[in-house]
Amino acid sequence: MDLGDFEADNSVSCRLTSEIPDICTSEDCCLGIDEAGRGPVLGPMVYGICFCPVSRKEQLKDLKVADSKTLTEAERENLFQNISDAKDFVGWALQILSPNTISTSMLQRSKYNLNALSHDAAIGLVQYALDSGVQLKEVFVDTVGPAEKYEEKLSQCFPGLEVTVRPKADSLFPIVSAASICAKVARDHAVKGWSFTEDLGEVDTDYGSGYPGDPKTKAWLLKYQDPVFGYPQFVRFSWSTAKNLMDSKGSAVYWDDDEEDGEKAAARQNNTSMLSFCNRSTGSTAHGAAHQSHRFFTERRLQGLGAL
Repeated sequence: MDLGDFEADNSVSCRLTSEIPDICTSEDCCLGIDEAGRGPVLGPMVYGICFCPVSRKEQLKDLKVADSKTLTEAERENLFQNISDAKDFVGWALQILSPNTISTSMLQRSKYNLNALSHDAAIGLVQYALDSGVQLKEVFVDTVGPAEKYEEKLSQCFPGLEVTVRPKADSLFPIVSAASICAKVARDHAVKGWSFTEDLGEVDTDYGSGYPGDPKTKAWLLKYQDPVFGYPQFVRFSWSTAKNLMDSKGSAVYWDDDEEDGEKAAARQNNTSMLSFCNRSTGSTAHGAAHQSHRFFTERRLQGLGAL
C-alpha cells in the first residue's frame, strides 16, 4: 500500500483511494465501513470503506475476508492484495486521521469528540463514493456509540440508502470485513513508516501496541517526553495517558488569567510565569552570554519579540 501522500505530511489528515471499478457505476452496490486504531495513544486512526456490486457479494466471500483483528499481519497483507487484485469489481477508500488532527480537534475551544470525528469521517467517505458515481444501495457500518442513533443519523444524511449499523459488523458482513482489512493495513504501514519531524536522533521504535495500558507504550512516552512541550506529533496528546504523564513528569507552567496574576502564582510555587519569558532579551542573558533558544523554537524558525 502506497502511503506517499500521507507520509509527505503526517501532521494532517489524508484520503487515499483505489480506482472506481466501472461495474460499480452501473450496478447497485453495497458498501462497508470500519476503522482501525481508535484506542491507541500512538499513531493515526484510519477509516476505511470498501464497495462492490450487490450481485458480486458471493465473489467477495470467496476472497476469505474476515475481521482484521482476528488475522495476523501477514494474513491481512495477503487479503489486502487479494482485494486490490479484484479491482474489476471491488473498490476502497481510506481517511487517515493524523494524531495531530485527533488531538487538536478534541482539545479545541468548542469540543469535537472522537465519536463526532469518527462519524464525520465515515459520512465523508460515503459521500466520496456517491460523488465518484458509485451506485450505492446498501451501507453496512461497525457502530461507534449507540447503534440505533448512529443508524438514524446516517439514514438522515443519506435518505436513499439502506443503512445497517451493528456492533461487530466486521465479523457479520464481508464487505465490512474488507473495509476493516484495508484500514488496518494502512494504519500498520503508517505506524511502521512514521517519519518523525522532530529532532529525536535514532528513534526507538519498540513502542509496543500503542495502547495506553501497554507498559512498553508508557515507557516510550516517558522516554520521548519533553518536560515543557510534551510529545512528538506521533502521540495523541489529548489522550488521558499522555496528559497524566505530563501532569506528573512535566514542568509546571503558570499562565496569567482572570482569577489570579500568573507572576504571583508562579512566585508562590517558586516557579516562573510563562509571560516572564516575553520580557527577556533575546540577544543575551544577565551574564552577557548568548541566549540559546530551545529546539522547539529553532525547528519552527520562531524568534522572540522585544516588544509587542
